[in-house]
Amino acid sequence: MKDPNGTDPKNDSTDNDLGMHRGITRRDFLNGVAVTSGLAALPPHLLAALQHDLDGEKSPNYYPPALTGLRGSHVGSFEVAHSLRDSDFWQKAGTPTETGETFDLIVVGGGISGLSAAYFFRKANPNARVLILDNHDDFGGHAKRNEFTVSDRKLLGFGGTFSIESPAPYSSVAKGIVEDLGIDVASYPKYVSKDLYSSLGMWPSIFFDQQTFGSDKLVVNPAPIGGGEDSDSLRGSAAAWKDFLAQAPMSETARQDFHGLFTASKDYFPGLSSDQKKDRLARISYAKFLTDIAHVDEQVVKLYQAAPHGLFGVGIDAVSAQDAWGLGLPGFSGMKLERGPGKGMNRDCIPNAEADKYFFHFPDGNASIARMLVRKLIPTAIQGGSATDIVTQKVNYAKLDDASAQVRIRLNSTAVRVKHVGNPATAKEIEITYSRQGKLYSVRAPFTVLACWNMVIPYMCADLPEHQKQALNSAAKVPLLYSNVAIRNWTSFQKLGASSVYAPHCYHSAFTLDLPVSIGEYQCSKSPDQPIVIHMMKTPCKPGLPARDQHRMGRIELFTTEFATMERNIRDQLARTLGPGGFDPARDIAAITVNRWPHGYAYEYNSLWDKFWIDGGEIPCEIARKPFGRITIANADAGAYAYTDSAIDQAWRAVQELPKS
Repeated sequence: MKDPNGTDPKNDSTDNDLGMHRGITRRDFLNGVAVTSGLAALPPHLLAALQHDLDGEKSPNYYPPALTGLRGSHVGSFEVAHSLRDSDFWQKAGTPTETGETFDLIVVGGGISGLSAAYFFRKANPNARVLILDNHDDFGGHAKRNEFTVSDRKLLGFGGTFSIESPAPYSSVAKGIVEDLGIDVASYPKYVSKDLYSSLGMWPSIFFDQQTFGSDKLVVNPAPIGGGEDSDSLRGSAAAWKDFLAQAPMSETARQDFHGLFTASKDYFPGLSSDQKKDRLARISYAKFLTDIAHVDEQVVKLYQAAPHGLFGVGIDAVSAQDAWGLGLPGFSGMKLERGPGKGMNRDCIPNAEADKYFFHFPDGNASIARMLVRKLIPTAIQGGSATDIVTQKVNYAKLDDASAQVRIRLNSTAVRVKHVGNPATAKEIEITYSRQGKLYSVRAPFTVLACWNMVIPYMCADLPEHQKQALNSAAKVPLLYSNVAIRNWTSFQKLGASSVYAPHCYHSAFTLDLPVSIGEYQCSKSPDQPIVIHMMKTPCKPGLPARDQHRMGRIELFTTEFATMERNIRDQLARTLGPGGFDPARDIAAITVNRWPHGYAYEYNSLWDKFWIDGGEIPCEIARKPFGRITIANADAGAYAYTDSAIDQAWRAVQELPKS
């Protein structure tokens, strides 16, 4: 049986060629044979990682950002929640130990929304004692930091949330917290080497794979959508189109149909008003629009299938044609559609000039925002005081849960029960039970903010109204795989003239060289002979199914796929794409970190599958986030909007909704 990229996982010679035998750190190895094979046999870097597991946060070796292999929803972070979901947790859980700890607020979830909730609460109550519980071994939620050291050079990658950005302008609340942290968004251009790759003749490209298009071929992308830092300067150039039309391994009909989508000006719905056209486009997929209305060759549909993966976790078979128009996908130039959104349009697809300008990317993504919030909450845990020095500061994890601190973050702790002490209508206290290292503990506070995923809340809060539980359960997360690959140099990219690659039918549908950002003492890679991080993205969707079913199947795939399979596909894809430029995965790959997010993006409403979004009706996220006694709910799910500003806004709302006494 072959992997999606066509390699045979049992072919030892292929594995050797790909470098599967090479000595890079593989995190999931520690969760298997290493524990039983004898510690003396382990190399020092694996011993340090194992010590991270055994001693916990107080160990001097405890430093999650530097762990490689399988990260994100790592082993140990999800099993308790799954047992709770499967209704067998309490059969074997035992009796909780009452710690006797009381706080003024307990926050469940240490992502940006949970950290923001603690921050807002502390601003209003400077002497308040706050406990934050999180099931992962690191704080930040999806704002995950990956660190690598290659040839004594420190490299950073983002393992989740990419940047300060949003399709809509940041609210005054979200902007306020950004400013409080000292981030000058307008200063971003001085940190990014915007023209670095283009100055070296490198542009966004498309990889056509043999299984889908008949041959492996890397071709310049003449019209990239979100394809990389140089996409705007390349789009529409005559030279790019000439190269593409000459080299793309597509039929002549498909090449001309693809070009025609950008050059033709046809109104496919004559006689209808702009609003009527938008309504019709909102009710058909972009794939249907291309095949049934624009009548393009099937190869064009295959080429665009993965275009919206990075936004919605599904392809054009599950995204409306109206949303495709909003994203700038081709075929609508002759439709005479008026500016402005139609009913049912996704917020990601509504252009906004003000929002486009509000952008800032740290080398570790929004992990820097999470780290700055932690520094505000627990100053002893992270030194420094600016938005530029945060990039190279190291977190002292032993200080996160210090008994003498006003704010404490307790990692590796999964909340399993949240209940009022007494009648929810009159109770003055909340008791929270959490699982940590196989044991149960309980803590209390007068207020609780649940900043975890919506879909886990019904299993923790049995007393919630059924209607609210159903709404919470509807927020099925979008599964994602963000893989960071540290390589020893990027000369192969330069030789091939590629800065990013769109690969619609490969294991990862896109990968790109690290955005060249230098902040404070951190310097990006500026020469092809230097090490760099490649960021790769996969959304494990199943075309042809409704969006939520695609996400459900994708979650199963991520939870059941071993790291070795992911690594093999990474090596094979990079070898096939970059091999003609001299790339050798066995020689050139220094480390791999796979950030597995079976529960990734917040689900955003879609006019094809969520009829209330276009025809009107109850909005599930509004029902789901209603306060319940002394419990309020904050997270990106609560706004059905997968952006950092939503996480912050929902945290603000949740804190304002807490009872006043």
